[in-house]
Amino acid sequence: MANSFEGGEVKKLADLIKGIRIAMLTTLEADGTLRSRPMATQDEEFDGFLWFFTRDDSPKVSEATPHRHVNVTYSDPHNNKYVSVSGSADLIRDKDKFKELWRPTYAAWFADGVDDPNIALLKVSVNKAEYWTASGGPFAGILIAAKTAVGSKEKSFGEHEKLELASV
Repeated sequence: MANSFEGGEVKKLADLIKGIRIAMLTTLEADGTLRSRPMATQDEEFDGFLWFFTRDDSPKVSEATPHRHVNVTYSDPHNNKYVSVSGSADLIRDKDKFKELWRPTYAAWFADGVDDPNIALLKVSVNKAEYWTASGGPFAGILIAAKTAVGSKEKSFGEHEKLELASV
């Protein structure tokens, strides 16, 4: 089943996360604790799915299998972009997909490359996203706080939007 955002929202989200090399993947542990860890973002154009290489025996897999709901966050403070993505995770063991997404740097984690016996992909089917952007450089928030402190009603200095993903 493919996913698509209504209108141009998939492109909007693709533009927001493009170039952010590391994302934080959050899963739910058996005791209900949320656990986040950094994951390498694939160079692929976002199309409703996020892909992450992993070992099939890693804790994130054992957490995401019974509790498929996950969150992926992207942060680019230099450009004032912050994105939170919610979706459901599936473990994929498809050698053709491994080859498609493989980059030589992944050999640090998978010595046998795409033939590593424990290699897998965590596929996140995105169903919701929320983002915040700010204009005016890294000090825009400080400027707004200062204006608010002196009685200014202006508080908006960027965009904030929730996106809903529709299954097709």
